[in-house]
Amino acid sequence: MDPIDFLVAHAPFSELSPAGRTAVARHLEISYARTGHPIFSRGGSNLYLWTVRKGSVRLELDGQRVDELGPGEIFGLTAVAGEETPSFDVVAESDCLLYRMHRDQVLALFAGEPRFAAHFLQSLTSRLHALTDGSPVSLAGDLRLSIGELISRTPVLVARTATVGDAARRMDTERVSSVLVVNSLPEADERLMPVGILTDRDLRSRVLAAGKGPETPIAEVMSSPVETVDASLPAAEALLYLLRRAVHHLPVARDGSILGVVTHADLVRHHQHGPGALLKKIEKARSAAALAHYADDVASMVDSLHRSRVEPTDIGRMVAALNDALVSHLIELALRELGEAPCPFAWIVFGSEGRQEQSFLTDQDNALIYEPSSPEDGAYFARFAERIVADLVRVGFPLCAGGFMATHWCDPLEVWKERFRVWIESPEPGALMKAANFFDLRKVHGALDLEPLERIIEGAGARQLFIAHLARAAMEMRPPLGLWHRIRESAEGIDLKAGALMPVVGLARVFALEAGEREGSTLRRLQAGVRGGALSEEGGELLAEAFRFAFALRLRHQLAEWKSGSAIDNRVHLDALEPRERRELKEAFLAIHRLQAATASRLGVDRLG
Repeated sequence: MDPIDFLVAHAPFSELSPAGRTAVARHLEISYARTGHPIFSRGGSNLYLWTVRKGSVRLELDGQRVDELGPGEIFGLTAVAGEETPSFDVVAESDCLLYRMHRDQVLALFAGEPRFAAHFLQSLTSRLHALTDGSPVSLAGDLRLSIGELISRTPVLVARTATVGDAARRMDTERVSSVLVVNSLPEADERLMPVGILTDRDLRSRVLAAGKGPETPIAEVMSSPVETVDASLPAAEALLYLLRRAVHHLPVARDGSILGVVTHADLVRHHQHGPGALLKKIEKARSAAALAHYADDVASMVDSLHRSRVEPTDIGRMVAALNDALVSHLIELALRELGEAPCPFAWIVFGSEGRQEQSFLTDQDNALIYEPSSPEDGAYFARFAERIVADLVRVGFPLCAGGFMATHWCDPLEVWKERFRVWIESPEPGALMKAANFFDLRKVHGALDLEPLERIIEGAGARQLFIAHLARAAMEMRPPLGLWHRIRESAEGIDLKAGALMPVVGLARVFALEAGEREGSTLRRLQAGVRGGALSEEGGELLAEAFRFAFALRLRHQLAEWKSGSAIDNRVHLDALEPRERRELKEAFLAIHRLQAATASRLGVDRLG
């Protein structure tokens, strides 16, 4: 493809007139860069506007990746803004073919090409300004703080009567990537809650892509109402919030007043393997094949977060949030090819993914529920399930050996309702195993309302016989304690999943159902059990600490296996642990053992036939 044909297919060159395209053709330069080659450096000099034709480049600050750009994306915007010294390093991520124009030629185009010039005003190009605005802080520091502590400046406000051009100029002047919209600008000490938010992404997608001009009223393109979070929210929770909603700006409030805006870049700033970078990779993928290295990417992210001392159970929730985004993206890609679904459906996950307690990718646990409008709908969803399960295999999720996948579990809602009733009313071993699996269900994608299923599951908590049987099934996995409560170790080591994690998971599921709740992680279910009176506060704390300790120990062990290229498992050897860790592991096993015995006695498990 001719260079000009390529450029005019992408903003801002798509806004050029025929005369402008001729001028670009006259001054355009072609450059090549091999993988790892620096294109320009922070503190050096750059006088060009660059466009990626082939390959990709990464933007770095202090040796850490902050963004990655591919074909059609531009960089070197500080040069156009009149700054000769870049504020970041640009390095070829892969072999690159690049186009560049001297800033003098770009600026010369502005006079006769107002729509081309408007792009630089409106897009704010401030992808980089947003990423480099403020002092660098480590990921570990960020995620251990509350979200309010990350606010580095007061919010930038514009009135509802402003135009898009007004907002863009304000964003450019303030070097921010969003503005909050208020009904009217406040007095000196007045504090208002916003009625809308406008981001640089909105300017690209809702203004430029829609062919709107700078005179467009901001009220037409802003997002409204504004979702805010409280300043006390832990930063790790805030990152999960952003990942789940696939948004990049988070307004923060305290006592009914807005404090400022935190971006996903603030949370994962300067972190090469951060969740934000992986989310962006998911969003950009045009096929499952483009995410063939997803499992390794997740492992790298987990390693980075762990080294940054992020709470291991929080890491599990971040992995689950990214997996949710991945599944949703794969589903959207499939819907484009197979055609829109003929009726409402819900793609669900269960097991550790349903509880948001995965660290490394394990085998698939998913199913499909739909509400048919015609007999032919089943054939569509059978093809749909085959496609998604196959795509998940391509990105690193192995098939489930037990067959718990949508290719085998794909049925109308009415079938699922009857299935759940049978499991609850006839609690034989096979039914209990399935109930325990599917009671962890969580909807990841789809518009089908699963409230009828939720009612059936929540009603199970009132059936004492079923709860007792479920508790007995949960206690089939027990801590490996022998005579005098010594830890029993096999030649393969101690299975932390079977001996600690799953026993707590099973107990927490029972306690939460007794309390009339179902959803949530194991730790949240334990809290529900305490609130509902099924578990003492001391018992809840003991089980929670045992779970956290075993989860962290397993994560550390699995990271070591991943780094060494060994198969990842759940087993550790006592002689590989420090004396303190061996003592704590024994205490965790004892706590689980005591709570299993107390629960069995309370529910009369020993009296079951």
